[in-house]
This record gives sequence, structure tokens and C-alpha cells, in this order.
Amino acid sequence: MRSLADWLEQQQKSHPSAIDLTLERVREVARRMELLAPAYQVITVAGTNGKGSTVACLDALLRAQEHRVGRFTSPHLKRYNERICVNGVEASDAELIASFSRIDAVRGDITLTFFEYNALAALDRFSHAQVDFAVLEVGLGGRLDATNVIDADVGIVCSIGLDHVDWLGASIEGIGREKAGIFRRGRPAILGSAALPHSVAAYATEIGAIPYLAGRDFKAGVHGDSWDFETHALTLRNLPRPAVLGRHQVGNAANALAALVFGQFGIELTHDDASAALSGVHIAGRFQVVPGDIEWVFDVAHNVPAAQALSSNLESLPKRRTLAVCGILGDKDIRGITAALGTNIDAWYLAQLEGPRAVSTAELAARLPPAAQVLAHSTGVSAACEAARAAARSGDRIVVFGSFLTVGPALEFLGL
Repeated sequence: MRSLADWLEQQQKSHPSAIDLTLERVREVARRMELLAPAYQVITVAGTNGKGSTVACLDALLRAQEHRVGRFTSPHLKRYNERICVNGVEASDAELIASFSRIDAVRGDITLTFFEYNALAALDRFSHAQVDFAVLEVGLGGRLDATNVIDADVGIVCSIGLDHVDWLGASIEGIGREKAGIFRRGRPAILGSAALPHSVAAYATEIGAIPYLAGRDFKAGVHGDSWDFETHALTLRNLPRPAVLGRHQVGNAANALAALVFGQFGIELTHDDASAALSGVHIAGRFQVVPGDIEWVFDVAHNVPAAQALSSNLESLPKRRTLAVCGILGDKDIRGITAALGTNIDAWYLAQLEGPRAVSTAELAARLPPAAQVLAHSTGVSAACEAARAAARSGDRIVVFGSFLTVGPALEFLGL
């Protein structure tokens, strides 16, 4: 019997490329496993930022209606099992191994990437668990992402920014078109921001999807600590802000509500159910504030738009001396990310990440804002957290950001 760790190690080596944006191989394996025409409804969520929070809101809203919900997200913070959940419960090692065994039993000589195994295992798990809904977070792009072998009943594009340019191109319009590839003819396409590039709506129209645009077809009006959601078919007033902190989270919640309204799933959304669901949404590592004598803030912010949102959210908090524990992969826009946060950081503690995409802390330091005060180059995330905590005074704030690979170990360091 192979352990889950053995399976994951094998999957890292299974395919010649870590990323292979084609659907032919994974679609063929899904066909052999009879996963391509699921009995459950599918909502697929794409976008540069906001995917994880939107998925969490959808999961909570659907479960509040007593639906059985499968949730697929990536990457994970601490445990691979986080990626595949049914009704909020992570898949067990045994359930994951069973899915991987079924995949290997039919794939023959077809090789799969690590993420393709992951996506197929999620679909297999949801089928065996007999879920009513599956909420799928796109891993990279949309059109050629492994999640896109399934026809979504509703597609959501939350936001578009410059990220993964080596795979999606350096044009905002081009990236928008790639992410819009999750839309399907005759089915709702939720355009989650009025600031999306023109290509997203253009693609939806071109293929005959039914576009619903934020600010036009559905609206979120914030007033104080509450907000209103409004469409032609439904108005919910004085909703609580989502439990996930951050100024942009109301928009993510509105996108989730819009998907359920325009998806015409026969769901009767009430104020009480929506309020209870959104008030209970929790997602680790997204502007997660841990109060205390020394306040900790965790945010995976690994691209420029996310770093700008983190900067804005930090400015909404009481001002404190702020130390940063920062680890960013080398294929990211390190200069842009750190520049977005530069004015909010008083001292930097740099973490050495692991893996082929990592850069040294010396190289990371060279891409920081010119005035940045670097107080420690550390061999790992835990060492950087330890150095920052040792230097922090009562009333200070420590912000951990830059990657899932930074935030996950930092949460473990604090025992969270």
C-alpha cells in the first residue's frame, strides 16, 4: 500500500512538464472514468484574484440551502487534502488514494501533470460522494485548465490582472480571453467586475453565453457595516459583510450570489440564509488577521493586484509599526508586488522558499523598493518568522505575504 505522500511524489515526476496546458490527455482519462457528464451542477470560478473567496462564499451559500457541495481549490496552504472537500470536510488520505488508484487503473500510457491528477481526483471524489453541486476553482487561466474538461453550468470570472504571463501572455486582453474560456453557450457567464477587459464580455457574446455584468445586471451597494445585493429578480438588503476581511470581499460575495440567481437552480435565497452563510465564511491566508500584543496578518498576495489590495486593506487598520515576512517565487513580479506594499512596511524579513521556481533571498532583496530596510535574510519561512517576532515590540504588526509557500509554513509556525 502506497501512502499519500508516495502518490504525490510519483505524480510530481509523472509528466515531462510540471505545466502542460492541453486538455486532450486529461479529457481522455476523464472520459474513461465516466466523469465528463456529471450528475451534479457545476460552477467554475476563474480570475486573477478573488477565486478562492468566491468559491468559499458559494460553498457556504449552497450548504446553507442544505445542498451537498464539493469544493475544489488550489494550491493548498498546509495539507494537500485541503484541495478537495465535501460539505466542508477535507478528503481523507484513504479517499484520495482510492481516487488516484482509479485514475491509474484507466490511464494506460497517458501521462498526467500533478494538477491534472488533482483535478481528476476531485471530480472522482465528487462523483462517489454524490454531491449536488461542485464548485471548481481554476488553477491557471481557464480555457486550457484541467477543470475545463467539465462544462460549467455557470462560469464566473472575478478579475483580470497580469499574472502567469509566461503561460497566458503579457496582454490583459489576451489573459481575459483565456480566463473566459470557462464560459459555455447558452449558460450564464458572471462578469465579476466592471473593470474586466473587453475580451471577457466579447468572448461570452461570441460563443453565445449569457453575460451578467457586475454593476449592470447585479449590484452591490455598501453602507457602513452592511451591504445590499440587487438584481431584477432578487433584492437582499442589509446583508452583513463577509467574515473574510478585506474591502473587496463584498464583490466576491456578490459574484457568488449572482451565480446562484442567474444559474436558475431553483434556489430560494433568503436574507437570513444568505446572512448566516456569509457571516460564517472563513478562508485562511486571505487578509487573515490574528490579534494580540503583536498582531499578525497573513495574505498569500502573490501578484501586483493582490498586493495592491493588501496594501489598501492594511491602510484600513489602525496604524502600527509593521514588519514584513516576505517570500515570493522568482516567476512573479517581485518588484511590482513589493513596491505596492513598500510604504506600509517598516522592516523586511526575507524567507527562502523551496522548489525550482524559488530565488535566493539576496536576489529577492535586490528587487525590493530602494528604501527598504532589510533586517534579516533567512534560510526558511519559520526562521524569518522567528526573527521578525524576536524584533517586534508590543503593539507592532507582522505581515506575512508573497506566496502560499510563505503563508502556509507561517501559519504552522504559529500553530494555526
